[in-house]
Amino acid sequence: MKPKDVAAVLESSIDELCINALRALAIDAIEEANSGHPGLPLGAAPMAYVLWARHLRHDPEQPRWADRDRFVLSPGHGSMLLYGLLHLCGYDLTVDDLRAFRQQGSRTPGHPEFGETAGVEATTGPLGQGTANAVGMALAERSLGHRFNRPGHTIVDHMTFALVSDGDLMEGLSGEAASLAGHLGLGKLVYLYDANDVTLDGPADLTFTEDVARRYEAYGWQVLRVEDGDRDLVGIHKAIIEARDERQKPSLIVVRTTIGFGAPKKAGTAASHGAPLGADEARATKQALGWSAQPFEVPPAVVERFAEVRSRGCALSQAWTERFEAYARDYPDLAREFRRVRGGSLPDGFDDGLPTWETGAKAATRSAGGKVLAALAERVPELLGGDADLGCSTKTLLPDGGDFDGRTGAGRNLHFGVREHAMAAIANGMAYHGGVRPYTATFFVFSDYMRPSVRVAALARLPVVHVWTHDSVAVGEDGPTHQPIEHLASLRAMPNLHVLRPADARETAAAWRQALLRTDGPTGLVLSRQDLSVLAETEDRADDGVARGAYVLAEADGGTPEVLLLATGSEVWVALEARERLAADGVRARVVSMPCWEAFAEQDAAYRDEVLPPDVPLRVSLEAGVTMGWERWVGAGGRALGIDRFGASAPGSQNLEAYGMTAAAVVEAVRDLRAARGS
Repeated sequence: MKPKDVAAVLESSIDELCINALRALAIDAIEEANSGHPGLPLGAAPMAYVLWARHLRHDPEQPRWADRDRFVLSPGHGSMLLYGLLHLCGYDLTVDDLRAFRQQGSRTPGHPEFGETAGVEATTGPLGQGTANAVGMALAERSLGHRFNRPGHTIVDHMTFALVSDGDLMEGLSGEAASLAGHLGLGKLVYLYDANDVTLDGPADLTFTEDVARRYEAYGWQVLRVEDGDRDLVGIHKAIIEARDERQKPSLIVVRTTIGFGAPKKAGTAASHGAPLGADEARATKQALGWSAQPFEVPPAVVERFAEVRSRGCALSQAWTERFEAYARDYPDLAREFRRVRGGSLPDGFDDGLPTWETGAKAATRSAGGKVLAALAERVPELLGGDADLGCSTKTLLPDGGDFDGRTGAGRNLHFGVREHAMAAIANGMAYHGGVRPYTATFFVFSDYMRPSVRVAALARLPVVHVWTHDSVAVGEDGPTHQPIEHLASLRAMPNLHVLRPADARETAAAWRQALLRTDGPTGLVLSRQDLSVLAETEDRADDGVARGAYVLAEADGGTPEVLLLATGSEVWVALEARERLAADGVRARVVSMPCWEAFAEQDAAYRDEVLPPDVPLRVSLEAGVTMGWERWVGAGGRALGIDRFGASAPGSQNLEAYGMTAAAVVEAVRDLRAARGS
């Protein structure tokens, strides 16, 4: 249909009926649950309908179609708008699913969750996350297009749309992401801004009076405006066309709407934002909208209109399939590779030819990690990532990768700038999109700036790799602001995040291998600034040991151990030295390297008991961080040695000595435990 013809259609009563169907379904589900946020679905329904019915390239029959347009509902509290769209368009979401909104085990949770509901592209709810996710999706599209498109064969060519709110654009995360998107010129990215000037506590101008449009223009975005987003469907339609036509800049469409549109008492106020309308107001709202259908009932005319949407989507995906088949005939190797990366599998032999180190060699694990990453990147071309302006220090720049060009998609080194939070959320968006394996890098202490996005990745089971270097007080002279203390414990507390702190270069190579093999959640690699000796004990054992999370690194001299020494990272060699000192005193000590608690906890009980025999209660752990959590492994009969205070500005070796990260401290702890037991 030509644009002029579409504009004429959008003035019809059927379109108004479809929009009100979306509003009514939201009212019905929220009232049924007695929980939810009706304001956004009521106000944003017109722009969402125009986008989904007239512009979004999607196929409900093939919800994972590779070249579909992506849509992110960043204000996830308005989830019933998205669920209504999915239901009406014919995705696998039934009326019963809508009735089960916000109930235990339903496919319609309070905020959209990736992997739980067909058609949901991202887990959203924490405001700002979806804005950055959309940047990551657009970035991944550009990269894949550069890699796979060929003259006469365009198989990657889609848009990324995000519906964003006042609250999203208040969050600093969204500003970080938008700044980078404008710098990169991600022209296939469009935000539809639901500018209703209301937040949960009241009018937005309580806190938010800036000129958002001018801010985004300064970021390098095209800014378009629709002054009557409640009724001007043609204006919304034309703005989307203009945004799609701009390929050198991302676009922000400022759509002025009324939150809670149609609600006689609550429209335009915070009262419609975060609570059900209530039976009387819900009934009055439907009357004001001219809606007479029964709860969850959809009029035949609406069903028919959305059937057209479904048919159009099916035709689009089928046409792409035919194009891809022609592509596969002309470029069979590329077609196979495209299928592989879309499926998320690694190339055969992806870890062949990784660097090796001689026993006794000195290497910081950050430097070893950089060499391993460079070798992996040669065999895993979908690796795409970068750092928060620290690549020269984190050692994560790919030597032959080139700098990423947002307009062409060329290059594999992403320069995120000093934007840690956006970096992590953008990486999530890349993982949601698929076809690339994202990684990020910064100093470990700055993982605090990333934590909300890391948490969402863990919740959504996204295979993102985070490289966190400068892992302890051994950072040295930069002082306590740059020395992580509580970070290991804090991140280990997060479900479904694997945290690996390798002891030497060999364990680092094994850690990178495990990070790429893991596909159901994020992984953090915690690496040292200072050089560490390559341990004789890790030769031929690091791969399996790291995969299992913990392993016996050095057995007790003379038979059954009477004490277990547990350590991670740079403290493992200290435990080995303590073992030798204890042996000289006639004490049999086993050293256990524990690079990944989470992987060890996933092993069967027999293996865990083999490594940490239950009948050996004398246990001492050593780690340059807070001791919290180690009680799980050392038990009531053991002792955790760590650093339960902030660090200091001094050479790293002096800090480790001052805070008891020494063999002498381990030996003393063992002697104290033995004395307490009368040994």
